[in-house]
Amino acid sequence: MPSVRDIRRRIRSVDNTAKVTNAMSLIAASKMRRSQMAVLEGRPYSDKIQQVIANLAAQPTDDEAGSQPLLAQREVEKSTILMISPDRGLCGGLNANLIRAVGNFIVAQEKPIEAIAVGRKSRDFMARSNQDMKATFTDLGETPLLIDTHAISHMAIDSYSSGETDEIYLGYTRFLSTMSQEPVIEKVLPITPAELTSAEAVGYIYEPSNLAVLQDLLPRFVEMQIYHAILESIASEQSARMVAMRAATDNANELSGDLTLVMNKLRQDSITNELLDLIGGQIALEG
Repeated sequence: MPSVRDIRRRIRSVDNTAKVTNAMSLIAASKMRRSQMAVLEGRPYSDKIQQVIANLAAQPTDDEAGSQPLLAQREVEKSTILMISPDRGLCGGLNANLIRAVGNFIVAQEKPIEAIAVGRKSRDFMARSNQDMKATFTDLGETPLLIDTHAISHMAIDSYSSGETDEIYLGYTRFLSTMSQEPVIEKVLPITPAELTSAEAVGYIYEPSNLAVLQDLLPRFVEMQIYHAILESIASEQSARMVAMRAATDNANELSGDLTLVMNKLRQDSITNELLDLIGGQIALEG
């Protein structure tokens, strides 16, 4: 049976833990607001450029425009997974869910697959599972700019354009709400043309040319998709961390209350025993 001193020491430890987790929850809440705004403001542009590129790729084009390497459909001999994860933990089941989704995707592949790891958790997972890692990127920060992700997107573009890989997938956590985040695996290269009706596929004249438009838009499209996936991952991380730390604070406070109740019972038992000893001694003296 622990003593009152031991329980008091444990209560003090739990209270200190609650203070730390509460501070982490407040910090994550302030960062979450900024990251959510970045995601919500970037979604319209990301969705629109994806729609424009898909429709543009589906339009009748001349042979020169059709030779764009980022649109080339090849027989898959090698795939690449670009996994985007947080650098830190303490965010509930977010990392575990993402690792499970990416792990299932890798297991399902019949062809060789290489990995580009963005974030320390993805790097650690790829290293533990002995995957072929092409590159690792960490410490992007909590408010990265588009230029900060150019090295990642250009590596993906160069890999596909040179024929080193035949398809590239993004694995990241999509932000749905403060309480909900979803791990997703989506193909970023090759770009899949949209399915147009005969009335929509009328063809357009581009200035200066189809080739010039595609050469400029396709790399921007890939850059934006990767950058937006990183923003989604950051927003998901901060939301999951805030919820997890708030739950940890509530649990610590509840545990502290339970321990306080146990300590009070022990103190009451101790006082009762002392009173019984005094009464017993008094009775013995009187007898």
